[in-house]
Amino acid sequence: MLFAGRAAAQDVTIPVETQHNAIVLQTDAEKHLNMVYLGAKLANSAEYARIQKMYKQADDSGVQNDVYTPSGSASLGEPAITVTHADGNKSLNLTYVSHTVSKVSDDVSLLVVTLKDPVYDFEVKLYYKTYYKEDVTEQWSVIKHNEKGVVTLNKYASANLNLKGNTTGGFWLKQYHGNWAMEVQPEEARLTHGIKTIDSKLGTRANLYEHSMFAISLDKPATEDEGKVLYGALEWSGNFRVDFELDVTNNLKIIAGINNAASEYHLKPGVEFTTPAFLYTYSDHGKGDASRKLQSWARQYKIVDGNGSRLTLLNNWESTYFDFNETKLAGLLKDTKKLGVDLFLLDDGWFGNSHPRNGDNAGLGDWQENKQKLPNGISSLVKEAQANGVKFGIWIEPEMVNPASDLYKAHPDWVIKQPNRPEKYFRNQLVLDLANPKVQDFVFGVVDNLFTKNPDLAYIKWDCNAVIYNAYSAYLKKDQSHIYVDYVNGLYNVLKRVRAKYPKVPLMLCSGGGGRVDYGALQYFTEYWPSDNTDPLERVFIQWEYSFFYPAITSSNHVTDWGKQPIKYRVDVAMMGKMGFDIVIGKLSDNELAFCQSALKNYDGLKDAIWHGDQYRLASPWDNDAASIMYVNADKSKAVMFNYLVNNRYGSGTKVPVRLKGLDPNKKYRVKEINVFPGTGSVLGNEDLVLTGDFLMNVGINPETNTYHTSVVLQLEAI
Repeated sequence: MLFAGRAAAQDVTIPVETQHNAIVLQTDAEKHLNMVYLGAKLANSAEYARIQKMYKQADDSGVQNDVYTPSGSASLGEPAITVTHADGNKSLNLTYVSHTVSKVSDDVSLLVVTLKDPVYDFEVKLYYKTYYKEDVTEQWSVIKHNEKGVVTLNKYASANLNLKGNTTGGFWLKQYHGNWAMEVQPEEARLTHGIKTIDSKLGTRANLYEHSMFAISLDKPATEDEGKVLYGALEWSGNFRVDFELDVTNNLKIIAGINNAASEYHLKPGVEFTTPAFLYTYSDHGKGDASRKLQSWARQYKIVDGNGSRLTLLNNWESTYFDFNETKLAGLLKDTKKLGVDLFLLDDGWFGNSHPRNGDNAGLGDWQENKQKLPNGISSLVKEAQANGVKFGIWIEPEMVNPASDLYKAHPDWVIKQPNRPEKYFRNQLVLDLANPKVQDFVFGVVDNLFTKNPDLAYIKWDCNAVIYNAYSAYLKKDQSHIYVDYVNGLYNVLKRVRAKYPKVPLMLCSGGGGRVDYGALQYFTEYWPSDNTDPLERVFIQWEYSFFYPAITSSNHVTDWGKQPIKYRVDVAMMGKMGFDIVIGKLSDNELAFCQSALKNYDGLKDAIWHGDQYRLASPWDNDAASIMYVNADKSKAVMFNYLVNNRYGSGTKVPVRLKGLDPNKKYRVKEINVFPGTGSVLGNEDLVLTGDFLMNVGINPETNTYHTSVVLQLEAI
C-alpha cells in the first residue's frame, strides 16, 4: 500500500498520474469529491491543490463537477448514478470517505475511492487502474448497500469525467456509426450546449449502428501529430450509453457505461454490482500519439497473447459457402499447403442432421457434424490437415439457435423471446438466454466438446449474427430488466471458462462483421473481424478507422474476390494486420499464385513490425488520392510503408513525397519495394536506394501510387 487517505477538515487532493498525464480529484467544503483536472502532468505536484481555486468563480454558477454525479440531491446535471432506495426515496448524496492507492506492478497502480451517502447505507467505490508508461486509465465503479430491502439502480455508469471549459475553440467529438459492411464511418463536429448521447439498445452486436469508442479534441479538431485529444471506449459487449453534456459554463461532462434503457437493476443488501471498465487516454500530441498508447496498452495488457504470434489462414467461406463435402475440403487442405499459410478454417455449414445446415435457416444449436457432408467427422479433417502440414480451425455461433433445430424443440425456455408475441428473427435465428447458467454450460460445452474430440484443433472463429428482439428470459422471471446486463455477464462467464481451459488457442471475434469490436470481448480473443466487407478499397477506410483504437495484430484481414482491384492490391491491404485468404486457389493464374506465395514470405519477414511495432498514419484516405500508413519495429531497424490509391480518376495519385515518421534520424535505411507483381517493375527502378531517417522524415519519399501502380509496399531496413 503506497497511500491511504481519509477525509479531514482540509480539502483532500488526489492526483492520479501517469508518465505524461494527470487526473486530479479534490474534495470541497461539503466533502463532495470533484474531478478538477484532466490533462498534461504538472512538474510540481504540489500545485494540483490550487487547481480548483482557479475555477471557483465559474463553478459558483451552481454547476457541479462531481467525480460520480448522483441524482436527486444538490447535483443538477446529467447523473452518473440514479437509484430508488428501499423506502422509495430517489435522492442520493455521495460524499468522500477515504481512498487507497496500491501498486499492482512497476507499471500499474490502482486507486480506490470510497463514497457514501450520509443518510442511507449506500456506498460507491470508484476504481482507477492506471498504466504509467502507456498513459492509459481504466475506470469502473462498484455499488453496494445495506438497506433494509432491495435498492433499484436506475442508472449506473462506469465513469464520469469532467473537462474544464477553458478553451475558446470548445470541444470536438469524433464518433462512429455504421451498419453491416459499413462499419466505423466517422463523423466529427463541435459539441454544442446540452446533451449529446451515443448509445446502443441491440442487446448483442451492440456496435452495429453506433460504436462505443470516441475521441474528444480540445480547442479544435486534433490532427495526427498535433492537438489535445482524449480517446475513450467502454469495455462492454452489450447495450452502452455515452453522454456528452456541455454545461452553461462550457465545462464538458462525459458519462459512460451500460445503457440503463429498460435495464433497471434490483440490488439486494450486501451484494456488489460492478460496472464494466471505461478506458481512456489523453495526449497533447495528436491522434497518432493517443492511438499508439492504446495499441501498446492493448498488446501488453488486454488482448490474448498480444506480444505473441498469429496464424495465417485459408478460409473456405467465399469459395464454397454451405456447399462442400470431404472431397472438396481435402482439395482445399492441399491448397492451404500450396499457398503457404498456416491453417485451414472451415466456416459455417458443417453441422446439423435432422435440420442440416445447408443455408442460414436451419441447424444452429445442433452442433454435431453433418453426416452427409462429413461422414468421418471433424477429426478426420484435422488429421488430413496435419498430413498436409497445416493446422485446422472451425467456425461456431454458439450463442444462437434456429427455430428449425433440435435444440429449439427441446429447450424453448432457453431462447430469448416473448411468450405471447410472434417471434421476430434476425438472419432466421434467435438468441439463447445466457443469463441462464444451464445455457452458459451448453455454450461452453459446444467449445469444450470440439476440443475434447479434437485436441489438435488449432483455431476457433466465434460468430454472433443476431440482435435481441422481444427481450424476455424465462430464467429471470420477475427480473426481466436484468436481461441485457446478465446476458453479457453470462457471455463473459463462458469466455472466462474457455480461456481457463484453453488459454492460448487463437479465437477470432466475429459478429456479422464488426458488430462486437470492444475490449470487453477482446480480452478473451486474439483477433477480431473488422467487417464482412472485404472489398480492399473499402477495407482501407475501415481498417484505417479501427487503427485509432486497436493494434494491427488484432485485425483479421482476408484476401477475397470482393471488389475490382487486382490481386496485388487485395494482398497488400490484407498485410496491414493478421493476414488470411478466402479465395479459390485453383482459379489463380500461375503469376497470381506465385505473387501470393512471395507476398507471404515478405509478410513473414515484416509481421513483427506490423504486429508489435509502432503505427504511423501518414496520408489519410479521406483527404488524399492515396492512403499511406507505416509500421516501425521497436529498435527502429525495420519498417514497412503501405500505399494505396483510393481515387481512381484520371491523373490521380501521389504527387509529392510522403514524409515518414518514427524512424531513427541517424540511421541509414535501404528502401526496397516488395510485393512486386511478376512481370512488372519496381516504382523505385533498379536503384539501390539508401536514405537516412532524417531525410525520410523531413523530405520523404514518393511511392508513385497511381492508376498503374494502385498499391505500393516499401520495406525499410537499417544498414
